[in-house]
Amino acid sequence: MAEDIVLPIPNLSLSQHYFTLSTPSLSHLHGTARKELLEGIKAEQMSPYYRIVTSTSALPLDQALLDTMEKANKEELEKLDERLAEAEKTEGETEISDVLRARANYFTRVGDKDRAVEAQKLALEKTPGLGSRIDIVLTLVRIGFFFGDHQLITSNLTKAEELIEKGGDWDRRNRLKVYQGLHLLSIRQFKPGGELFIDALSTFTATELLSYNDFVALTVVANTLTLTRPDLKKKIISAPEVIGVLPELPILADLTKNLYECHYDKFFLALATVEQTYLRSSRLLSPHTRYYVREMRILAYTQLLESYRSLTLESLAAAFGVSVEFVDSELSRFIASGRLHCMIDKVHGVVETTRPSVKNAQYDTVIRQGDVLLNAVQRLSKVLY
Repeated sequence: MAEDIVLPIPNLSLSQHYFTLSTPSLSHLHGTARKELLEGIKAEQMSPYYRIVTSTSALPLDQALLDTMEKANKEELEKLDERLAEAEKTEGETEISDVLRARANYFTRVGDKDRAVEAQKLALEKTPGLGSRIDIVLTLVRIGFFFGDHQLITSNLTKAEELIEKGGDWDRRNRLKVYQGLHLLSIRQFKPGGELFIDALSTFTATELLSYNDFVALTVVANTLTLTRPDLKKKIISAPEVIGVLPELPILADLTKNLYECHYDKFFLALATVEQTYLRSSRLLSPHTRYYVREMRILAYTQLLESYRSLTLESLAAAFGVSVEFVDSELSRFIASGRLHCMIDKVHGVVETTRPSVKNAQYDTVIRQGDVLLNAVQRLSKVLY
């Protein structure tokens, strides 16, 4: 088996379709998702995965189809077991390793999680080449993504990093960045995840994990939230890789462009559209939709208020294309939680900025850290004396 071939297994688009069918609010997408999921299962003869999706009523059970796929699975596994027995009798370690990997990949392809993980781990033990071992570990990470198993993802990302530090090649190092970045986005770590995606933007090859357009879209989503305005222009808006794809992602193009150019009314409309058409429908980002929308609004409010000492509520509401009541309520909430440094003068209908003193902040930090240090020294002295 050639070391440089990375099989796109399991098919991660199928887990997205399954998520869509499992989400009642996405009922307008169910027709397409149902068709694509069933076609994908048939194409890969995924009888174990078909049992999972039919058990939750995401797809209706077709017993004849299930019997046909299970028969095909059984026949293929018998062939692989025969090849393995023959290799163990007459061939060397390399040939045995190839058959073990083929067997593990078959379990992975058909969506049999437990047997796939077990077989991949066995193949990992028997495979001598460092590059092949890294590929097996990354396959285990993809199985984790497919089934939403965060423990499987994190443990094998750590293992992949350790193997790559021993001598992984350039391509595998760059693919690992994408795997790590995707995991970070899935646990709401947008800043470090976005940084890894920017690093991999010009060298992306991890098409077994996600398509290039999806990768660029996630790069834009994560970094629009976390980058400063100059960096957003330099690393996202002016990046040739992003420029080449954004025409196919007009919603995200509107989001970044209007935030950068301070068209806040258009930005709010774009953000609402992104929420409904991209975030809520994404298996990866759906759990973080409310957080992302809230943080993007805070970012926009902060960006506008930084330019003024005071601003009337009417002009602020007009800038964002919302009512005075809405902006008053939302600013009050963010001010009370300490997310916006300003105050509302309801008598005069004015918002006044209250920029925190840098020296006071540094002083508070020193005091807090000093207290922690003193407490640690006191505990240590009690232990020693």
